[in-house]
Amino acid sequence: MDIFEKLEDVEQRHRDLEERLGDPEVASDAGALRRISKEYADLSKIVETYKRYKDVSAQIEENKTLLSESDEDICDLAREEIQTLRAELEAINLDLKILLLPKDPRDEKNTFLEIRAGTGGEEASLFVADLLRMYMKYAERRSWNVEIMNQHPTGLGGFKEIIILIQGRGAFSRMRYESGVHRVQRIPETESQGRIHTSAVTVAVLPEAEDVDVSIEPGELRIDVFRSSGPGGQSVNTTDSAVRITHIPTGIVVSCQDEKSQHKNKAKGMRVLKARLLDRLVSEQQSKISEERKLLVGSGDRSQRIRTYNFPQGRISDHRIGITLYKLQGILEGDLDPVIDPLIAHFQSEALRQISTKP
Repeated sequence: MDIFEKLEDVEQRHRDLEERLGDPEVASDAGALRRISKEYADLSKIVETYKRYKDVSAQIEENKTLLSESDEDICDLAREEIQTLRAELEAINLDLKILLLPKDPRDEKNTFLEIRAGTGGEEASLFVADLLRMYMKYAERRSWNVEIMNQHPTGLGGFKEIIILIQGRGAFSRMRYESGVHRVQRIPETESQGRIHTSAVTVAVLPEAEDVDVSIEPGELRIDVFRSSGPGGQSVNTTDSAVRITHIPTGIVVSCQDEKSQHKNKAKGMRVLKARLLDRLVSEQQSKISEERKLLVGSGDRSQRIRTYNFPQGRISDHRIGITLYKLQGILEGDLDPVIDPLIAHFQSEALRQISTKP
């Protein structure tokens, strides 16, 4: 089936869904209404783009009829218009190919963002706080909600580790390429000689798992409780409210101590554990498929340095796509789209290339 046959099928499906949305039985079924409305909205962008394609194609054909006119000025105008319309048609065609790429079912999920200090001591911990602020401001710009799941602060205002949950439409699809090692080059406040230090922080982006995604048997868990601690290890309350959950088959350990209630900490910990198990499951599946694995190289491998934040030069460089922007302060204030948009475009192009080279 070629692209236009697919588009005709999509257009017909869109019309069918529109009719179903007007059905009183569907309107009275909240679950069905939600599912159909979501599919209708997802297909609307493709249908609108396809209509533009057909409109521009029709305009090209209309202008072609003018080329037989005896008036040379009209012919020249028609040629110019055809040239402009063909360029527009080529751009629309690319948009359609991208819109028809197989959708990752995780794209619309809420997202766990785990930020951990790497090499660099206290300076790395301080940069964790800087990245946390950057991502929280970006979430605010996109009207996403942020909830802190777990944190290990340091005495100087940084974090050894912090985990947040970002809730909002398309959160994972926008954030998925942030996974990896983020390097910072700057002069620490504690540096009396004015020397530039290099530190590193790791970021992991995990889609929130639903019960249908991950199955956990009660016997697979070991749950320990302990007293919450703050910077330096001091106790922050007098009850055993903190929770440590160990998934015995995989050895994955999750701890949560932000809430005063043991039950709330356990619930938060289970959400993080399910996300990590889903990430592990997906990674194992992808490692078995070499072509898909190639697409992941540089996009989600948390062992790879993906980005450098250079404070003396005010620049940020993403090493996967070779982009350098001299707008570091704006990006740290949450203006991340100039980095994220090119990344999404790059990996969409890679996906298109992989599809086009398949036999």
